[in-house]
Amino acid sequence: MKIAVAQIKLKTGDFKFNYENIMKYAQKSDADLTIFPRADLESLGGKDLIYDEDCVQKEVEMYETIAANSDGKTLLIGDILIKDGEAEEVEFFEFANKKVYVSDSFVQDVDCDIYILSHNKYFAMNVYEEFVESIDTKTDFIFVNSIGMADENIFAGASFAKNCKNEPVLQMSVCEENLADVDFETAVDFAPEIMEEAVFKVTTFALREYCENTGFKKVILGLSGGIDSALTAALAVEALGRENVFGVLMPSMFSSEGSVNDSLKLAQNLGIKTAKHTITPLFDNFMEKVAHERLHDLAEENLQARLRGLILMFFSNRDNYLLLSTGNKSEAAMGYGTLYGDLAGGYNLICDLTKTNVYKLSNYINRNGEIIPQEIIEKAPSAELRPNQKDQDSLPEYAVLDDIIEMYVEKLCPKEEIYAKYDKQLVDETVRKIYRAQFKRKQCCLGVRLTERSFLNGASYPIVQKCF
Repeated sequence: MKIAVAQIKLKTGDFKFNYENIMKYAQKSDADLTIFPRADLESLGGKDLIYDEDCVQKEVEMYETIAANSDGKTLLIGDILIKDGEAEEVEFFEFANKKVYVSDSFVQDVDCDIYILSHNKYFAMNVYEEFVESIDTKTDFIFVNSIGMADENIFAGASFAKNCKNEPVLQMSVCEENLADVDFETAVDFAPEIMEEAVFKVTTFALREYCENTGFKKVILGLSGGIDSALTAALAVEALGRENVFGVLMPSMFSSEGSVNDSLKLAQNLGIKTAKHTITPLFDNFMEKVAHERLHDLAEENLQARLRGLILMFFSNRDNYLLLSTGNKSEAAMGYGTLYGDLAGGYNLICDLTKTNVYKLSNYINRNGEIIPQEIIEKAPSAELRPNQKDQDSLPEYAVLDDIIEMYVEKLCPKEEIYAKYDKQLVDETVRKIYRAQFKRKQCCLGVRLTERSFLNGASYPIVQKCF
């Protein structure tokens, strides 16, 4: 019996696209059984679409149409078996004298010859190898995953198969459609996930998919001369092409000449168009006509960020650009951002990357030559909202901060364990800020989930609470 796995792209509620893509790969396959990912609304992140009778009926019709046009092929789409022109939901079925079991979870000791784990699993970095190793199988085994977007969750493929000796026999790439035959007799070398490469593929895929499904053709973002906007711009160019990315420089009276020059060098390296709009006249006019006095306080710092957000949102509205927000996970955890200012935006590619991982991904992008200027990578991070400001004036060193965030937010470590590594007062203050900043994160835009416990999904903190 020849079995093939079709790791394909599927879209939530787009029954025409899903039908055509399934049929495209079904026609390519010469296998006796071709296995596809789950294509039902619920498995693709349809949320309350599952209660819409029209959508549910279209889903049923999609399977019926596939069955009617299957030309005698046997297909398994999730747990829907297409055979002899009929579509049937199955758990166990017999095929070529093999007992096949289909499930969306893995359990030991199921009486079958082939175990098919059909589950659209969202991407989370640094967990793939552990997931593969967690499958300790005594039967031939196939995990099939789709490529697609369910809002913040990205289904990134990486389907694989093992034989009854628990040896890997197939490993598919991240975010790449593929049709591959499964040979349970021949073991292959398992290649552990390279975090930066996987994140690069997932974030760029996510932006392409978001724009494709929401109608945006071009994106806009502010170029501050900092690492976050530089990385976001580089990812956007990879995803959409340089002609579809527009960078806006918005220096103030506190912006260094280096930040402007670094932004221009980045734009030149990427080949993107830019515009420069100095916010100082707008700020001075506001101080004179509205505030009537200068206090050099936080409100004035936030005003600068909001003036920049105002400019970006104007061009977003006028020219139908998708505004990319550029805040990272470290800043989000600490509330280090201005509502309706630098937090404004329609989509964020790096919101689930700590600052440490922002640098790692930036260096990966530069692996074959400078794209993000080295000056940007090496400079001390700064919001440049007051003279000589540095992030570390109000935040711990990022290496320390990010480790605390990862331990508390992502790994759910008890505070006593974190105290063993870091100063108790620092840990308590960091945790307090995480809770206090929840009201800001609740108002941030959609972004790409890259960890199992992101602020987009997985980590849920109350806004109204008295513990912290």
